[in-house]
Amino acid sequence: MPFANYKFPQGTVTAEQKEEIIHKTTDLFVGYFGEGVRPYTMVLVDEVVDGGWGRADETLTIAKMQAKSGGR
Repeated sequence: MPFANYKFPQGTVTAEQKEEIIHKTTDLFVGYFGEGVRPYTMVLVDEVVDGGWGRADETLTIAKMQAKSGGR
């Protein structure tokens, strides 16, 4: 069974964007493995509480990421 698990900071993706991610990911797997995998493909879109994740030994928050990118 093809499986994908996306994790985003809480509140950064809309319900419509999550639905699009699910459809596009399923289509990606179908493109690689054929139409037969569509009914067995699982896609999870998780929202992680702000500050509940990190990289390179640093706890990340949306505010820290915005500061590093110039507030975009």
